[in-house]
Amino acid sequence: MQTIANAVQNAMGNVPTEVHPEYKPRPGEPTMKALAWFGTQDVRLIDAPIPDITEPDDVILKVTGTTICGSDLHLYHGEIVALQKGDILGHEFMGVVDKVGPNVTNLKIGERVVASFQIACGECWYCKQKLSSFCDRTNPSTLMNAMYGHRDAGFFGYSHFTGGFAGGQAEYVRVPKGNVNLLPIPDSVTDEQALYLSDVLSTSYHCVMDTGINEGDTVGIWGLGPIGQCVAKWAKIKGAGRVIGIDRVPERLAFAERKCGVEPLDFSKHSNVVKRLQEVAPGGLDVALDCGTFHQPKSLLHKVEKTLMLETDVPEIVNEMIMSVRKGGRVGLIAAYSGYANHVNLGALMEKGVRLIGNGQAPVHKWWKEILEEFIMTGKFDPTFMISHRVPLEDFPKLYEAFDKRRSGVMKVFVETKFSNPSSAGCPRTTRVDEWAA
Repeated sequence: MQTIANAVQNAMGNVPTEVHPEYKPRPGEPTMKALAWFGTQDVRLIDAPIPDITEPDDVILKVTGTTICGSDLHLYHGEIVALQKGDILGHEFMGVVDKVGPNVTNLKIGERVVASFQIACGECWYCKQKLSSFCDRTNPSTLMNAMYGHRDAGFFGYSHFTGGFAGGQAEYVRVPKGNVNLLPIPDSVTDEQALYLSDVLSTSYHCVMDTGINEGDTVGIWGLGPIGQCVAKWAKIKGAGRVIGIDRVPERLAFAERKCGVEPLDFSKHSNVVKRLQEVAPGGLDVALDCGTFHQPKSLLHKVEKTLMLETDVPEIVNEMIMSVRKGGRVGLIAAYSGYANHVNLGALMEKGVRLIGNGQAPVHKWWKEILEEFIMTGKFDPTFMISHRVPLEDFPKLYEAFDKRRSGVMKVFVETKFSNPSSAGCPRTTRVDEWAA
């Protein structure tokens, strides 16, 4: 039996990767439409080769639904290392099976499936614990190994730092180890309900489960994008007594209050967030959850340090959370931090006995069946509450700009391809970004 020590040693880079990012084009086929990165705030729709089976466990999907994730903005702004011009983006997608490799026996052509955003081998120590995001064998990045001391799993469409795999903001996508990285979707579940199992649902659920929420807890959530909104709903389902949401976008604060029962705190009106939380939650929060982002410094000091690359990430939210929780409170980080931050309040962390928990990239395989079967199929959690718009694939470049600027209350967007089903009842109809993002 493999020990944890052996697993850690493997994670340090001694185990070779079992999948490779390169794919061969399908012979004689026309090209497909795909969204690719070419520089800071420069993403373009291109004609790209349709991928073919490269390795025996591959599955080729016709993409029926994809989306933009808040973490994609880090790519958009050129903040993730090892991006290369022409990289196809997108890590949150679903589709129908178009082709399967000879080793894939659990899926059939035409089957509806959703992909996990990470690529897991299914065989290493971490994968056997369903910790798919920690897979040892699918990310060859020596840079990640040098920066973190370990490698995460390979991710779709998220630079060569996470393996260099082509993403799902496209009409077709190759899914390595498709026999383990695709979840079949029953006919009773719509595409709009299934798509976000790929990332946002699993990520938000993992944040709550990994940090821990007890009956009656007072919870603070920093960042009310789609992850934060879902975290608020999960927190309520898990018994939180109060949920306070911290953001500065009026539409998101109002949405969270209306849809998720969140008590809004606008940090553009209350610049001293810690003081305000001490006023509204005397004694401190039980749990603080960072669902925001590392690329928006508040203070001049951190704006200067980040501009000069003296730090990659900003600790202001982490410090606010450490200061705001009660003694012995819990702080969970699900926001996508990537490197180094200065001026972390280690004294408060230690003296207050705060549990600072790096949630990691969510292990989708651990949670997606539970979320599908216990919450979506039973009607206890309907992910469509967060879908604000539906647009065609051709609008992706304009969607990135609108999403980055948070225009017209944009939240989660269902991006359709030529293979998509019509919009489901109660979900947004197809519009063009120009219609609502002026």
